[in-house]
Amino acid sequence: MAIKIREKNNKSGKPNHSNTGIIKIAGIQMASGPQVSSNLSEAERLIEIAVGQGAKLVALPEYFAIMGLKDTDKVAAREVESNGPIQRFLSKTAKKNNIWIIGGSIPLESKYPEKVRNACLVYDNQGKLVARYDKIHLFGLDLGNEHYHEDKTIDPGDKVVVIDTPFGKIGLSICYDLRFPELYRAMKDVDIIVVPSAFTETTGKAHWESLIRARAIENLSYVLAPAQGGYHASGRETHGNSMIVDPWGVVLDRLPRGSGVVIASINPGYQASLRKSLPALKHRTIHEI
Repeated sequence: MAIKIREKNNKSGKPNHSNTGIIKIAGIQMASGPQVSSNLSEAERLIEIAVGQGAKLVALPEYFAIMGLKDTDKVAAREVESNGPIQRFLSKTAKKNNIWIIGGSIPLESKYPEKVRNACLVYDNQGKLVARYDKIHLFGLDLGNEHYHEDKTIDPGDKVVVIDTPFGKIGLSICYDLRFPELYRAMKDVDIIVVPSAFTETTGKAHWESLIRARAIENLSYVLAPAQGGYHASGRETHGNSMIVDPWGVVLDRLPRGSGVVIASINPGYQASLRKSLPALKHRTIHEI
């Protein structure tokens, strides 16, 4: 699928590229519920599908392990870093399948007993925790009958996180972060942006694809965006449309709804050729003031 798309675009004037270093990445889409054990079983099933298709890097959505009946359910399920069933699952699954796993987000202990850190954890193919990013921007919405106030249960992070991996430089973000382009500029020429999300259907149908493709285009980066997609026990509806987008803004794979996997090949040579042909990142004249 991805190869056909790229061949088509080459005919329209995009630079040629080699196949050196091509690797498959995958995003998992779920409609998680309030039971951690059930969600982990579903995540394991979907990860195995991605591995069966050759994925070496797999990312899970925001709150993949728990979407509770109420906001405080995730506080009750919080874990201490490096200890807990969700983290053990991620470590064990990465090592078992010899893959890197980005654990969308899980609730970790905060200095405030009534809040959690909404943390994205990265495990290498040996099952070692190699990075942690805590969601910086907290979602707030008051629109008709929909009301969300993440600041009531989440303690925000304050650090930009980029890690060196066998797949290139990966920048970590979570859901609402997507609306703040300055976060991604601070990642400094990142190769892959990961955006595990649980966008509402209301905001998702209006803005999700536009924001994902914009972050890819303006940073000339791949974007891996695994999402929650469906109806949840709480009555919440999430937008889904998990996708992988290339540095030209082309959607390589997408899943509109329900549980499943999006998968595509990333090509560092292709990305490098785009950045050479259109060196927009070097043309920037406005930086931090």
